[in-house]
Amino acid sequence: MLLATDLDGTFLGGSEEDRTQLYRYIRADKNIILVFVTGRGLQSILPLLEDEQMPRPHFIIGDVGATIVHGLTLEPVQPLQDEIAGKWPGQEIIRQHLEHVKGLRFQEVPQERRCSFFYDQDTDIAAAIHIVTDLGCDFIQSAGKYLDVLPKGVNKGHTLHQLIQQLGYPEDKILVAGDTMNDRSLYDLGFKGVVVGGAEPALLGYTGELRHVLQARKTGAGGISEAIDAFPTLLS
Repeated sequence: MLLATDLDGTFLGGSEEDRTQLYRYIRADKNIILVFVTGRGLQSILPLLEDEQMPRPHFIIGDVGATIVHGLTLEPVQPLQDEIAGKWPGQEIIRQHLEHVKGLRFQEVPQERRCSFFYDQDTDIAAAIHIVTDLGCDFIQSAGKYLDVLPKGVNKGHTLHQLIQQLGYPEDKILVAGDTMNDRSLYDLGFKGVVVGGAEPALLGYTGELRHVLQARKTGAGGISEAIDAFPTLLS
């Protein structure tokens, strides 16, 4: 099985008991390939790798799909990383064009090949989206307050799909997991999926009719374990 999972609210979420059980299960089964697929920048992920209880991922997809590295060496996965970089106009250009949009605030967090902002109900989001589109970039809104500007065509699902193709991994043995709208593209790939308990209502609405997606009762890690039990062919 290949488990491609979001971090905050998903792999890092749920009760301590559920996290411990899932992490132990993954560490014990050497046939499981673990892929972190997160909005975090790489520098924000590194402290997690120092936790001895945390299973070491085989690959890390960060920056909402704009970064992809090997989990052990942290070296870029090529040629995928260079292909993403070639589509990115640069953070400085994005910020210059969006600096006068009312209510848009830059997120002061580590980020590469993306530009992330906070917005609220007073933000002129239509103006921001118009500018981003004119710059040849894509955008993702999530949790009613986050706006991620990304290279054209790049998102979590796109980068995961490129990785799967490069690995030649069987698609019927893949499970994706998430909890917010920046995970939406993961469920468009047709792989088995789980939306963990407590997820963003918009994501629940989006995946409600998708037969390959389980909307779990339990939150975080518990929801992932629930999905592994619900899809026994992942391990057969």
